[in-house]
Amino acid sequence: MSDARVPFNKPFISGKELYYIANAVMKGHISGNGYYTKKCEQFLQEFTHCHKVLMTNSATAALEMACILIGLKPGDEVIMPSFTFVSTANAVVLRGATPVFCDIDSKSFNLDASKLQQCLTEKTKAIIPVHYAGQSCDMNKIMGFARKNNLYVIEDAAQSVGAYYEGKHSGTIADIGCFSFHETKNIMCGEGGALLINNPEFIKQAEIIREKGTNREAFFRNEVDLYTWVEQGSSYLPSELQMAFLYAQLENLQQVIKQRKKAVEYYMLHLRSLQDGGKIQLPVTEQYIETNYHLFSILCGSQNERTQLIEHLKKHNISAVFHYIPLHSSPAGQKYGRAEPVELCVTDDISTRLLRLPVYFDITIEEQNHVVNTVEKFYA
Repeated sequence: MSDARVPFNKPFISGKELYYIANAVMKGHISGNGYYTKKCEQFLQEFTHCHKVLMTNSATAALEMACILIGLKPGDEVIMPSFTFVSTANAVVLRGATPVFCDIDSKSFNLDASKLQQCLTEKTKAIIPVHYAGQSCDMNKIMGFARKNNLYVIEDAAQSVGAYYEGKHSGTIADIGCFSFHETKNIMCGEGGALLINNPEFIKQAEIIREKGTNREAFFRNEVDLYTWVEQGSSYLPSELQMAFLYAQLENLQQVIKQRKKAVEYYMLHLRSLQDGGKIQLPVTEQYIETNYHLFSILCGSQNERTQLIEHLKKHNISAVFHYIPLHSSPAGQKYGRAEPVELCVTDDISTRLLRLPVYFDITIEEQNHVVNTVEKFYA
């Protein structure tokens, strides 16, 4: 094909979103916790087999709720990767606790369970593993370490809706899981999230936190006589319009994953020769993981090489991006977090060489072929 523009991401649209939104409006309830909120919660609960799902207005909100649920307080520490989005750390900092940044594995780019012991102190309260790119962390090792040391575990599964670890759905293995339905995710509603509660003891309090610290949900179930403020909380409910949009997406979740799988497999097949020639490194997926194909990335030889490749792709109208700036090296990370005495060598290395290529539901073979040919010409 010619140098037609290939965007980095295009949100999936099923075609039923506007119909469901109109239906929500006709029902006369467009604030939170209505018909479509319950439909989304029921879908995810049955799909993931967790005890309880509560829809939220973002994964950030779900993470904040999770930190309140485990009783995080000033003086506590939470182990997490530095290679993650800021929401993971912000949820901890907002409780007055300290993020302790742990290094990642060089193959999966997920939290390296073998480094947890180095981060452990008497102040450690929890671990937040992040399932990067839809690939689950080694949860058996992480959960084993957590149980041995009496720690909570919160899965940041923002990128891994529809992914599995040893047959268990991502977000359902730890005490609490958090999903994202941001526009950049496989399925989305612009802004949205979900809290997955795997410990039934958290359900009642989670409902209160989500409803601004009130017993509103219990009141509408006729479980209490008075609707009142009973505990701390915030406004974490999404609107019915968001949930109507999302429900149209959830109905197509498996189809979306299937299409993204084809796109990722195309890249893996056609970029293999560059890896064999020592030019780039391709992603590695462990046998016990079933990914949702959220992202596709390559590792360049150096940061300078990555910068040049991005410019080369841009000249051919291809959008490719990188992330993350490691949190431990960011101004806020240095102010609120801690990385010593652990060196984050893998994080520092990966963050300078990783490059994400375009992947979306309806990406065409012609578009992918254009991307592959352009990358090959760069390394020729």
